[in-house]
Amino acid sequence: MTQIQISNISKKFGHHNVLQDVSLTLQPNTIYGLFGRNGAGKSTLLNIIANRIFPSGGAVEMDNQSAIENDRALANMFLMSEIDMYSERMKIEKIFKQTELCYGSFDWGLARKLAQKFDLKLDAKFGGLSTGYHSIVKLIIGLSVPVNFVFFDEPVLGLDANHRELFYQELLQTYEERPRTFLISTHLIEEIAHIVEHVFMIDKGKIVIDGETESIVANSYAVTGPKKTVEEYTAGLNVIGHNLLGGLQTSYVYGQLDDNRIIPDTVKLEHVDLQKLFVYLTNGGGKHVEG
Repeated sequence: MTQIQISNISKKFGHHNVLQDVSLTLQPNTIYGLFGRNGAGKSTLLNIIANRIFPSGGAVEMDNQSAIENDRALANMFLMSEIDMYSERMKIEKIFKQTELCYGSFDWGLARKLAQKFDLKLDAKFGGLSTGYHSIVKLIIGLSVPVNFVFFDEPVLGLDANHRELFYQELLQTYEERPRTFLISTHLIEEIAHIVEHVFMIDKGKIVIDGETESIVANSYAVTGPKKTVEEYTAGLNVIGHNLLGGLQTSYVYGQLDDNRIIPDTVKLEHVDLQKLFVYLTNGGGKHVEG
């Protein structure tokens, strides 16, 4: 089945290294999360995969063939970004029709259903819509195009809580009805943690986590107890951050614990969610670990 292989991608803008030796694989029929701080290289990576910009080094391949300037590969991808690529005077229905011409087909039944649920008028002009509805138009297109790889870059920009929740529900529904690969880049990690099956975390242009969501959470720990006891227990482990409140310290650990160490009675172990793990891993701590 079709997959995308990103190998040793680098990208420089002037003297600034935005991406450094990034390698990852996008398997068929999987929902991925791409997380990183502002300026980490997320949008640059997505634009390289979708062939909107060229890498300084490395390769993007679909089924062992270069995806760069490859019409067959590009026709199998859709990138929704923060950039509005549609004329402000164009009506929404016309935008959908143009998309259909570009991709050869379009799921009009799904698009009309989603437009109704989001209260989007198809005869409205794109330029007359709010930022949130610009996002909604692009989200509907992303769910309705006949491709196997859909990339969402900050997909819920400008959406209120109700519309964000509706998008997540509809994404899962369409994924169940027609499985394909989604790669979602967002700062709202907590909101999509239950959706993504595999996580990439990028920091300063490098991948720091590449693993299954379940495995990542299973190997993320908050160790809480008296400061000295916690430090003794976590000595030599991959400690990525600390919190100190009064006499109690919480140390955050990513990776395997030492099964031979006895957990002190005064120490409490809990798993850490993706949001908190992201905060500490991209704050200077931790090492690259594949889940």
